[in-house]
Amino acid sequence: MDGRAEDSGRVYQSSGDQYITEHHHHDPRATGSAGGGGWPDSVRRPAIGRTPVVLRDRADVLARLREAVESARGGAVYVLHGMGGCGKTAVAYDLFQIATREFGRIGLWVNASDRASLRAGMLAVAADRGAGDGELQAARHGYRPAADLVWDRLDRSPDPWLLVLDNADDPAILRDGSWLRDSPGGIVVVTTRRAAARWWPGALLQHIGVLPRDDAARVLCDLAPHSGTLEQAALIAERLGRLPLALTLAGGFLAQQVIDPWTLDTYGRHLEQGERVDLIDQGADGLTGDDPRHLVGRTWQLTLDSFEANGLPEAVGLLRLLARLAAEPLPVSVLNRPDIGAVLPPARAEAALTALLDHSLGQLVDLGVRCVHCHGVLLDSVAAATPAEEVPVLDATAVRLLDASVPAQPDAGPYDPRLRLLAPHALALLRRSGTRGSSTGEPRGAEPGNAERESAEPESAATTADVLAVATRLAVALHRTGDYLSAWETASAAATLAERALGPEHRGVLAARSRTGRSLFRLGRYDEAEALLRQTRAAQQRLFGASDPDTLDSCHALQLVLGNHGKREEAVILLRSTIAARSLVLGPGHPATLRSRASMLTLLTAPELAAEDGGTLLELSEECVRHLGPDHTVTLNARHNHARALFVLGRFPGADAEIRRAIEQYEQRFGPDHPAVLSARQLRAQTVAALGDRETAVAIMADVTARRKQSLGADHHFTTVSRDLLGAMRSGTWQPPPPYAG
Repeated sequence: MDGRAEDSGRVYQSSGDQYITEHHHHDPRATGSAGGGGWPDSVRRPAIGRTPVVLRDRADVLARLREAVESARGGAVYVLHGMGGCGKTAVAYDLFQIATREFGRIGLWVNASDRASLRAGMLAVAADRGAGDGELQAARHGYRPAADLVWDRLDRSPDPWLLVLDNADDPAILRDGSWLRDSPGGIVVVTTRRAAARWWPGALLQHIGVLPRDDAARVLCDLAPHSGTLEQAALIAERLGRLPLALTLAGGFLAQQVIDPWTLDTYGRHLEQGERVDLIDQGADGLTGDDPRHLVGRTWQLTLDSFEANGLPEAVGLLRLLARLAAEPLPVSVLNRPDIGAVLPPARAEAALTALLDHSLGQLVDLGVRCVHCHGVLLDSVAAATPAEEVPVLDATAVRLLDASVPAQPDAGPYDPRLRLLAPHALALLRRSGTRGSSTGEPRGAEPGNAERESAEPESAATTADVLAVATRLAVALHRTGDYLSAWETASAAATLAERALGPEHRGVLAARSRTGRSLFRLGRYDEAEALLRQTRAAQQRLFGASDPDTLDSCHALQLVLGNHGKREEAVILLRSTIAARSLVLGPGHPATLRSRASMLTLLTAPELAAEDGGTLLELSEECVRHLGPDHTVTLNARHNHARALFVLGRFPGADAEIRRAIEQYEQRFGPDHPAVLSARQLRAQTVAALGDRETAVAIMADVTARRKQSLGADHHFTTVSRDLLGAMRSGTWQPPPPYAG
């Protein structure tokens, strides 16, 4: 088909693995939605960047797929595989239109390029197929099997459907969560670069290759009709490996030249110059073997050269900077910082970003905050072509930008979806920086001689350590908003990635492992948390000493697990030693010291509370106010735990007044569903029951149990405790502790 563009119009011929994922983040407290932030705006429309006008040379493939969607049968899984940019997404898009428009199937489209996007998209599918808010809330926070929920809803769907899992280039993501299944209710189509049959047991595999010569030439002519003849286009198409994505980008580049338009011959001469052409020439031959993302990298290099030639080198620097991060939405505010000056003048950042957007090298997306989103193939290709001497400055700049975007002192607060947006970028930078060098594996710590080792550490390992510190602090911030699943995923992945460059006994790696253990505890995975924290604490104690702040952090975390895991006596012993060491090293008024002392209020029995420091422990909340102020998180926690201690001592009126005060402050800070609020309200139910108002107590406990079931899942330890307490109150078998007369 010969197509021409007029005025500002464009004709698009083919599409590769380009996609747009649009997220909208909403506060569940305001919307009542269990989904929360991070879901795609729609799974009913294919989230792809460019839709082909005509799909060339795919008739045989579409004919086979058409037969599947035309029949009323389900249960089939089709895997479209091939090199990146071959048009797998374009084939899936055409099939999607056929299935929905001609045969009335429900069309569902999910970006499966990474774990977060797949999870969000599949939960949106579950919502589309009728899942309730409670089910979605529990699945989102990882407290019930999310994949089981999704496939149960798909199996029970009253309408036949077609589900497309696009850009599933890491099959392990699908396998680990059991996200890919067959169903009698519909047909699944997967697009991927991974062709090995072992990844797709039971699926029907279909290879998608490059375009024939004539069809490839027509792609260039349709996009840039004034740049040359069909034969000239055929020559360029061959040099580009007849890869649809490379052809689309090359044609778009030629069409956008205004001041000094290039012809196809000019484009061809640039392809022949220098080493940059090597990977492009292998495009048609590299369907297996090396990562095919690298085979189209030099196509974008021509655009970067054009930026340089036209006096806009800042766009090159910005794209290379973005290529150190992830192929996920990045808040534009991250780029609006003075630290970017090492790569490009801050005053030129706006013009540079505009140039990238104008050349289809990025897109603006709205997630409640403006973000720039670049395609993964583009970023990987640019990263591979970035001059090695520029990489250290780019990595150091990216670290500083992310560091400035993460709270310097993470504090407890309501769920903040913006924090999640930063996590994939920190991990991507950690992955890239960790491949630039290796260290001796020797730990960095407080032991003698460590400063000399640090100064001799390779630059890449030092950068990795800096990124790791940012990622760990981000995990802390996520944890303290109650997003324990994201905190665990971030800390665990950061530790694993950094360990390759820094070694398992590096101080930062061990700190990330400790944060991982804390989040495992909050997720109810006590055995895993205890084992990891014991191992980490032992390593820190051996390397840094028993009184090192990092060692003491792990001690505090471990006693939390032990106290909730039926090992109270060991927890008390460990906590006493932690308090003593923190008081000596940090001082008695330090927040960490006061936090540990507040934990003691939750572990002691009535006689122990009365005897502890002559009863001065019961005055801890006032001490926290003097040192930290009345609104500090540790002060609020101490007030909560003080109410618990009064309850254990049988001082019910005082306990009730204190916990009501704590609940009011908690709800103002965190909202009604934060774990700290639910814990405080459970104690309130007990104080009310102890004061004789069993009806009110049962109502409070019923609400707490329902909220914990929704957010944590029915089998979480905290949910079980709440459910048992509710049952005892309803039956009248629950009894408050007797007043302590000692």
